[in-house]
Amino acid sequence: MAWQDYYELLDPRFARLYNSNAQVERLWTGCRWAEGPAWFAAGRYLIWSDIPNNRMLRYDETDGHVSVFRQPAGNSNGNTVDRLGRLVSAEHGGRRISRTEFDGKIVTITDRWQGKRLNSPNDVVVKSDGSIWFTDPAYGIETDYEGDKAESEIGACHVYRVDPDTGEVAAVITDMIRPNGLAFSLDESQLYVADTGRTHGKDNPAHIRVFDVDGAHVGASKVFADSTVGLFDGFRLDTAGRIWTSAGDGVHCHHPDGTLIGKIKVPEVVSNVTFGGAKRNVLYICGTTSLYAVRLMVNGA
Repeated sequence: MAWQDYYELLDPRFARLYNSNAQVERLWTGCRWAEGPAWFAAGRYLIWSDIPNNRMLRYDETDGHVSVFRQPAGNSNGNTVDRLGRLVSAEHGGRRISRTEFDGKIVTITDRWQGKRLNSPNDVVVKSDGSIWFTDPAYGIETDYEGDKAESEIGACHVYRVDPDTGEVAAVITDMIRPNGLAFSLDESQLYVADTGRTHGKDNPAHIRVFDVDGAHVGASKVFADSTVGLFDGFRLDTAGRIWTSAGDGVHCHHPDGTLIGKIKVPEVVSNVTFGGAKRNVLYICGTTSLYAVRLMVNGA
């Protein structure tokens, strides 16, 4: 197969980011909706969610073996690794943000805001100060497919911050329709958040917004990029600040100025990505039913 079967060059700046001989590999298949990949460097393994099957799976980089990490798993969606190396998960079924301790115990970080149950936390990131930021759309309670159908107690979908010292939960972004994937800029002065509101109206957003951040305060925002195919969902940054984001036809790479410069073609709708491998130059891709990987010429932040 030719390199054009795996990559689409839209801007000369993309040419040096991939190796034309590096294929997109399908590592495993058998999910209903693969999501939330998180890389654990110390163990050289990847954890990801299979939301409708209510399980988390584990890929061992050393021998390619895949096993069930946890089932049931609270219909977990997005996952990340905190600064101490612990798994932090956004759970649809549990309607909470949870953390898996080193001894395997699962604790609830938060499941409420102002006394009301969260909708169905979707994606989560941990800032360098230990604060936890997460999105809370209602996808997991709208039907029984990815959680348990229920009415929203909050009546809206926000982005929240959990204070690392007090545990206080604050709604920091309240003007999005369906906030989804999120990630901080390299210096943490900006927060990127995808809005998949298009699922609830053809005129609703299908874009990534970028917000100014000063400590715990979120300020002005602008649209960073509009999705050209399907919806943006989860995404990650590389060490140069480029965004590698899920989309309807694979993974889109956006320059820090917002320009779509290239694509990695994947034969399934992509939900989320993360960088892993010993040098963080392997992009792991969750694509609907399967886990994919491709070795790039860049390193993940």
